[in-house]
Amino acid sequence: MAAGSPGTQPGNVLDPFRAYSFKLLINNVTEGHFTEVGGLGVTVERIAYREAGNSSIVRAIPGQVTYSSVTLRFGLTSSTDLWDWLMTAVEGRVERRNVSVVMLDPAGATEVMRWNLINAWPQEWYGAPLDAMSRELAIETLVLAHEGLQRETSNGSSG
Repeated sequence: MAAGSPGTQPGNVLDPFRAYSFKLLINNVTEGHFTEVGGLGVTVERIAYREAGNSSIVRAIPGQVTYSSVTLRFGLTSSTDLWDWLMTAVEGRVERRNVSVVMLDPAGATEVMRWNLINAWPQEWYGAPLDAMSRELAIETLVLAHEGLQRETSNGSSG
């Protein structure tokens, strides 16, 4: 947050966002009823560097950046949109899409933040466990690979 913004003033309390209030957009279209999104992450490799003439100090410099695969869990419906997208990858025709995980306010009405997955494509799929003795929802899992992660807040700033 920039210095002087309302959230940085003494006495202002910022409540954390609720993990249950989100939606998923694929190419700016809401897809399915997602119950969970996991794996949003980025890793910057640490490279040890020893300066010539000073072998007692090992410096750390940034190396290769990698983005974690993102796991989506969603209720099984009769829609075949996500399955069809997966099948393009299975057939060797990777169809990259921009995917946004949108955090909503506690009422679930207003966007407060989003994470954009750049050039995402289906990497793995797991069918819903089926159990005749259960009353649970049938939840499928789709894992997305992607080439980058951007974070935007509702005020338009990104990082």
